Amino acid sequence: MLIVVCIKQVPDTTQVQIDPVTNTLVREGIPFIANPYDTHALEEALRMKDRFGVRVAAISMGPPNAEATLRKALAVGVDEAILLSDRAFGGADTLATSNVLSAAIKKLNETEEVGLVLCGKQTIDGDTAQVGPGIATRNRYSQLTLVDRVEEMDLASRKIRVRRKLEGRHEIVESPMPAMLTVVRELNRPRYPTVPLLLESQELEVKVWDNEVLKLDVNSIGLKGSPTWVSRIFSPQREKGEIVGDGLRDPQGTSKLLLEKLLSKDLLPV
Repeated sequence: MLIVVCIKQVPDTTQVQIDPVTNTLVREGIPFIANPYDTHALEEALRMKDRFGVRVAAISMGPPNAEATLRKALAVGVDEAILLSDRAFGGADTLATSNVLSAAIKKLNETEEVGLVLCGKQTIDGDTAQVGPGIATRNRYSQLTLVDRVEEMDLASRKIRVRRKLEGRHEIVESPMPAMLTVVRELNRPRYPTVPLLLESQELEVKVWDNEVLKLDVNSIGLKGSPTWVSRIFSPQREKGEIVGDGLRDPQGTSKLLLEKLLSKDLLPV
């Protein structure tokens, strides 16, 4: 059985810059990292490999430099790494992205049964949490989101039981496989590669699949296949606060000043 982990290369959010003219991300000189939530998905897949002897494949859609992220996955024990890279994939929203990723998973399934697909619950650049569920819908997989513990996986009966982290409570869910899991950070602590494995990973193959391999309709991928787009990106601007009156010595006068301020800005009904 094959477990597929989807990993996205994202900009280091502490150093994001926006081009004020094009409203797009400035990529030059910006360091990129593996999406943190995806590293927990990768770790869980590797733990399943250690326990059950399954194979793990990591896939990523992105530009050629995303190969570096996949090599780090190889360095911690992934059996196969595939980069989905083509100019036709560029500019994709979550709908078009899930289309490409799901097609790649279907292609992997042609040669080896895919039992699980693992994704981080969301990416730190888009924060939509839509790609994982999109893959599950397209491939008709069971969908288990916000997983913070894998309770049990039975390969013989093709069933998996997980705990989902919900607001104020947890939920135990059992599902048939194949299934798609999106995971949260509480699931595990990712391992670090050793220096020998890091060096060895530089010699391993990262397969590159373009649209000649996937053969998707160009109108369903990339910018053409994206019904949503970003019209403007900007950094939040906050004005400095203003201290009104002296609430300690003159609370009534301060209240009057505050009401006048609010009324002058049309923030209270007259």
